[in-house]
Amino acid sequence: MSVAKGQGERTRVAPISTPTDLGSDATRDISAAMNLILADVFALYLKTKNFHWHVSGPHFRDYHLMLDEQGDELYGMTDPIAERVRKVGGRTMTSIGHIARIQRVLDNDADYVHPLDMLAELCDDSKNLAARLREVHSVCDKYNDTATASLIENWIDAAERRTWFLFEASRRGDGTGH
Repeated sequence: MSVAKGQGERTRVAPISTPTDLGSDATRDISAAMNLILADVFALYLKTKNFHWHVSGPHFRDYHLMLDEQGDELYGMTDPIAERVRKVGGRTMTSIGHIARIQRVLDNDADYVHPLDMLAELCDDSKNLAARLREVHSVCDKYNDTATASLIENWIDAAERRTWFLFEASRRGDGTGH
């Protein structure tokens, strides 16, 4: 269908639908679950960058570099997640407002956060992301969507790695490192 746009211009108006062998229920459920993950990853990315920009103290360099690396890793997940939604026939989020409406990662807008509290908060967020990814993996298993499930497996491993690094970096050990 064409609709007049302006003088001599035409725009095609058609629903976005990617051909897939997954049924409409699978498309709906997987897309919804992955969009929630996408919102959480964007929110966790921005929170990680916020802490990266504002970390201070004697371990500044180590924390700053670790948070930068983790932020890059999170941002690197966003396009594959969104593209997976499109590949299964769904529609992705279209705005920051949409992310804000569905994200489950809590924002931290405090003027100052102690560096160890930053790490502990991100550790919890990463652990929660791993758990949510496992939930989405179950949705994929239900519909035999092995392609999405295999991506999720790698993202779970990455979330567990971030959790581990954040946990170890935030431990308050004694003088012997224990």
